[in-house]
Amino acid sequence: MTSTPEPPGPAVTLDGFDVLDVCHRQTLFTLNKLTDLVSKLTNGGADAQMRTVAAEIVQFFSSTARQHHEDEERHVFPKLVLSKDPQIVQAVLRLSQDHNWLEEDWMEISPQIDAVACGLSWYDADILREGVEVFTALSRDHIALEESLIYPQARARLGKDERREMGREMAARRRAKRGGAGAP
Repeated sequence: MTSTPEPPGPAVTLDGFDVLDVCHRQTLFTLNKLTDLVSKLTNGGADAQMRTVAAEIVQFFSSTARQHHEDEERHVFPKLVLSKDPQIVQAVLRLSQDHNWLEEDWMEISPQIDAVACGLSWYDADILREGVEVFTALSRDHIALEESLIYPQARARLGKDERREMGREMAARRRAKRGGAGAP
C-alpha cells in the first residue's frame, strides 16, 4: 500500500538569533577543519579528500560567513550602536571592524586554500599556517564577544516578532542569492 505524502505545513520561521547561533557553530567547525587541513599540508601534498575539504572551506567562508556578517550588520549592530552603554557601543564598533579584518584576512589566505582545492601545489604551507592562525584566533575571539555580550543584549532589545522578521529577511536574502524559489 502506497501512502500519499502529506502536504507541506506552513513555513517555520526561526528566531533570527537561532540562525546566527547555528552559523557560529558551523564557523567553529569549519575553523577546526581549516586548522586540520593546514596541519596536514605541512606534512605533504594534498590528496583528493584534502582537496574536497579545502573546497568546502572556501565555499563556507566565501558565502555563508559573509552572509552571516551581513546579517549582523543589518539586524544586530544598528540598535546596539545607539545604546547609552559605552561598553556595548565600543564592542559593536570593534565587531564591525573585525568583519573588515576577517574579510581582509580571508582574502589573504583564500587563494592558497583554493589552490589546494584545485589540486595546485603553488601554496606556501608556512605562510598559509601563519595566516590561518591569525584568521582563526580573530574568528574565535569575535564569536566569543558576540555570544557573551552582544547577542544577549540584542535579544533583550528585540521583541519576538522582530527576531522572527529578522529570520524571515535573512532566509529570503539567502534564497535570492541562490536564485531559489520564492525569492523576492
